[in-house]
Parts: sequence; structure tokens; C-alpha cells
Amino acid sequence: MTSAMTAPPLSRTRVTSARTAVFVVFALAGLVFASWAARIADTKVALGLSAGELGATLLAASVGSVTGLPLAGRVSNRLGAGRTVMIGMAVSLVGLIGTGAVVDAGASRGFVMVGLFLVGLGVGLWDVSMNLEGAAVERELATSVMPHFHAAFSGGTVLSALVGAGMSAAGVPLSLHFAGAVVVTVVGAAWALPRFLPQGLELEEPGEAVAGGARERSAWLEPRTLLIGVVVLAAAFTEGTANDWLAVAFVEGHELPTWAGVLAFATFLTFMTVGRLLGTRLLDTHGRVPVLRVSFGLAVVGAALVIFGADWLAFVGAAVWGVGAALGFPVGMSASADDPRRAAARMSVVATIGYVAFIAGPPLLGFLGDRVGVLHALLVVGALAILALSVVTAVREPDGRPVGERPHDPAAGSPVG
Repeated sequence: MTSAMTAPPLSRTRVTSARTAVFVVFALAGLVFASWAARIADTKVALGLSAGELGATLLAASVGSVTGLPLAGRVSNRLGAGRTVMIGMAVSLVGLIGTGAVVDAGASRGFVMVGLFLVGLGVGLWDVSMNLEGAAVERELATSVMPHFHAAFSGGTVLSALVGAGMSAAGVPLSLHFAGAVVVTVVGAAWALPRFLPQGLELEEPGEAVAGGARERSAWLEPRTLLIGVVVLAAAFTEGTANDWLAVAFVEGHELPTWAGVLAFATFLTFMTVGRLLGTRLLDTHGRVPVLRVSFGLAVVGAALVIFGADWLAFVGAAVWGVGAALGFPVGMSASADDPRRAAARMSVVATIGYVAFIAGPPLLGFLGDRVGVLHALLVVGALAILALSVVTAVREPDGRPVGERPHDPAAGSPVG
């Protein structure tokens, strides 16, 4: 029997404190990501990159992230989620500072790619480990909170993108901007990480992987897990395309100034955050499948408005796109953790599949952008949304009923609001 099973139960206050700490860590992850994303257009101009060259440059961060994803589970098993988050933060912050410095110095694109690889590597470690901690907190609370954690990430990106818009408009060097982000992240992490749950609670019990003396098959061979991964892949592409290319599309496609492109990006992030905050009630009432069908449909409509609408309508489209992109990723992560016994293995598989979008997305959009323009390259979002709609039933709740329609278990206690 493991220590997690023999340890005395945690108090509600202790679990609530851990929940707040996870909120903070998700928000800091959003802050770091958007600090870079908000200055992508500035980087393109500073280094004189074409759309294709920018796409290839962004690929370095994607490769770093996917490198970190399979390592995250192993490191978390050995060191715990909190220490793994700390390692991921350290690597990504070093990469962020380095990227800002080399862009400001006008260095070659190769040096920028090294910095972005480190950012991606750190984020990969950080992402899986904070989601594992979030799933553990969710189980301890006996209520769904994962979309709210992802809303905290989105909230961090919104604030960071607004700051980035101001920094871009004022012509602040990237290195100075990123240094401020590093300070905020270090201070926030120093408060949050000691409040994580005790090591081991975020992990599946090692003895549970064995049944009748035979180890269960790999999560990579489970059809439902792979289909959930496809849904997350489409969701990640829908969200990631806007993260990487929306500001550039507004600048080049709608011929707006750089600060207006960043403002469009902030609009997308704001409405994605609202969608995640309000979406939990819709999920509890109507279930995952109907809500995600509407969500992916809204993403298609929003992208079409951005591509084909006038300037003001394109901003409306950014908002609609943000709402449509809100729930796919967190719902997929929750679905992968429906069985706590296999949550860690399945979440790692789903996250890895999802991050393929961050590998393929930047160069694909850059390649298409060189030929049809960045704005029209966003039509790929619709194709991926259709793919997600064809397999979205994979995320259905195990008993087929939304949370709000399930019998209340008095032993679970009252949910923490």
C-alpha cells in the first residue's frame, strides 16, 4: 500500500489552498506564454522574416514542448509535480530572457530558435505537471474545476497580452519586457509551489497498473484515449493558430498597425477566458459532447469573420473564435482523467497528441501564408474543427450523464465554489 493511501486525509482548507496554488501556476504559465506571443509580430519585423521563415522559427518552440512532454511524466513520478513545475519554469524563463536578448541584438534566426526551444522544453514539463496537480486537486475536491484552471491560464495570457500591446506600442525592448515577466513569475511561484498537494497524490497508484499479474496495455493502444487525443489536437490547433498568427493576420491581412494586431489577440484571449469561466455550468447541465459541438462550430464562424469580414467585423470574429476555442483542451484533459487509476498515463498520451498541433501548426500556416497570405491560411482552422466534430463523442462522460444530472454523493462533501 502506498503512502498516498496510508496518509491521513487532507483537510478541506489544505486542498483549497492547493487549488488556489494551481490557479496561480496556470496563470503564470499563461503570462510567460503570452509575453512571447504578444511580441511575435515585433520579432518578425525586427529580424525581417517572411511568413515561412517565421513559421520555421516558431517550430523550435513546438519541438521543445514535445520533447518535454514525455519527460514530464517520468520527472513527476520521481520528483513530484511541484518540483517538476519548478524545473520547467526555470528552463522556460532562461529561454525567454535569451530570446529577448538575441532579438534585441539582431542576432541570427538560429540563436532565436535555441531560445525558443528552451522556452518550449520548459513549458512542456510545466504543462503536464501542473495538469497532473490540477487533476489531483479535482479528485480531492470531488468537483470539476479543470476548466477554471485553464481559465486562469487564459486570464494570465489576457493580462500579459495587454501589457505586451502597451510594450509594443511604446517600443520597449523585448529583453526588458521579458525581464519583468520573469520577476513576476518567480515571485508567484515562490508563493504557490509550497502549497501544492503532498508528493504522490497527483500520481496513479503503481500497483493499480497490474491486474491478475499482467500489466495493463499502454494507453497508446486505447482507442478512446487516441480519439480524445484527436479532439485535443483539433482544439490545440484552433487555439494555437490564433495564438501564433492572429496578430500577424490582422497586421498583414487587414493592414492594421502592430498594436492593433496585438489588441485583436487580446480580444481572442479575453473571450476564451470568459468561455472557460462560464462553460463549466454548461458542461454540467448539457454534457461535454453537445457543448463541444457548439464550441467547434463557433470557432469556425469566428475564423470566417476574421478572414472575410471588414476590420471591425474581424474583431467580432476574434471574440467568437475565442469563445469557440475555450473548452476543447480542458474538456479533453478532464476526459483523459475520467479513470483516476489511469489518469497520468492517459493524460500524457492526450497531451502529446495535442501538442502535435503546435509542431505542425506554425510551419503549415507559414507555408500557406507565403502562398495565399496569412489571413486566408487561417481557413485550415475549419478543416480541423470538422475533424474534431467527427470524433467528439469520444469525450462523453463515462456514465453518459452530465455532472449536474448525476446523483449527489453525500460522502463527497459540499463542492468548493
